[in-house]
Amino acid sequence: MTDHRVLIIEDTESLAMAYACQLEDAGYNVHVARTGGAARAMLFGGARFDTILLDLQLPDCDGLELLESMPDVASQANVIVVTSDGSINRAIAAMRLGAYDFLVKPLAPERLRTTVRNAALSNALAREVEDVRKETGRDHFHGFVGRSRVMQSVYRAIENVATSKATVFVTGESGTGKEVTAEAIHAAGSRKDKPFVAINCGAIPENLLESELFGHVKGAFTGAVDHRPGAARAAQGGTLFLDEICEMQVHLQVKLLRFLQTGMVQPVGSNRAEAVDVRVICATNRDPVREVAEGRFREDLFYRLAVIPIDLPALRDREGDIELIAAGFLKRFAGEEKKRFDPLGPDALAVLRGHSWPGNVRELQNVIRRAVVMGNGPTVTLPPLGRSVSYAAATPASDQRAPAIDCAMFAGLTLDEIEKTAIEDAIVRAGGNLPAAARALGVSPSTLYRKRERWSFANTSPPRIVSVGAGS
Repeated sequence: MTDHRVLIIEDTESLAMAYACQLEDAGYNVHVARTGGAARAMLFGGARFDTILLDLQLPDCDGLELLESMPDVASQANVIVVTSDGSINRAIAAMRLGAYDFLVKPLAPERLRTTVRNAALSNALAREVEDVRKETGRDHFHGFVGRSRVMQSVYRAIENVATSKATVFVTGESGTGKEVTAEAIHAAGSRKDKPFVAINCGAIPENLLESELFGHVKGAFTGAVDHRPGAARAAQGGTLFLDEICEMQVHLQVKLLRFLQTGMVQPVGSNRAEAVDVRVICATNRDPVREVAEGRFREDLFYRLAVIPIDLPALRDREGDIELIAAGFLKRFAGEEKKRFDPLGPDALAVLRGHSWPGNVRELQNVIRRAVVMGNGPTVTLPPLGRSVSYAAATPASDQRAPAIDCAMFAGLTLDEIEKTAIEDAIVRAGGNLPAAARALGVSPSTLYRKRERWSFANTSPPRIVSVGAGS
């Protein structure tokens, strides 16, 4: 048990040495403090102990006062109180302060070893319970909702990488929560009090992306009427999140690689580079290995970014999470709309479980929102799932086989909401690939990105959309 650390707080040197020898012979890692002040210095200095043997009669303080002054000690270690005073009142006081056990001097060696062994076993059991809880017990984590095993693995991965400075590459289908992952890594790490700056590499025109990332000086190009720091410098000390990284043009990938290798930023129009300290997280809903193989993404940049890969599971692979997420959305949206709904019934839950959710969590979110907005309660009536709408823009006019628009799908929606529905459905049908959806609709990808960002910031209540399939 050399990994089990024991702190002996005892002012009588002969007793302290006797306890230490007995416990070291039993295989424990033993440390000794002769006064309450020395014990405080060790405990407040960051030393971690599994068991503490505490004498109540110390030269500079009373042991109970020491225990009372450090309430976190008893919660982090098993405290065994040792005293020559066998008063039941002292024992009760020690237990109320969180002591694990109470021993009276003189201590028989076997009694001491047995008590410490029981404390060690108690610690091991507590750690196992905590590990099991982390494995299966968390249903909320830094913006995520889900208790499935695959999500527990995601939570652990986020915790493991949060304190590192290494770059993280988040992949997964559209709508699986890639930006939520980046925000969780930031919130769980040492940079949580510094800026979190997100930039969508596909939403910004190619000729402006470099300026958005690295900034520019006044007069660097037409329209540069002032100095701009750029996202990298704005995130100083914090986290820079690059979403849709595979949409970045190759010539800008070269500049991003140089930034990652040197930690230096050179604004557009400036001849002076500046050092920045940021943690970089990037994400894509494409297959980055295929993008590299087909020449659209630099291999050296991919390996520089993918130091720590995190792949997010699709909603259909998260057993048991659909019901939990849907219930949370129902409660939230019913509150926003000031309506009352009963919990989702067996029939509704069966429908939700049977859907493939190509738009993942965002599609589920909008299905529940539409049910709340269009329903009066108390029973939830789900809109049709898996029913796509055909648009003239998506099919050449010469193709006479194109089905007509089902106008019943738009009942109760405004013209702006119909546009949102058309765009988001096209994204779903394109498998979450915005450029493909844009081609089908006959517009540029930047148009779709701008519209979706405008909708997301239009008001606190998100738009009433039939389905969503894009985004992180």
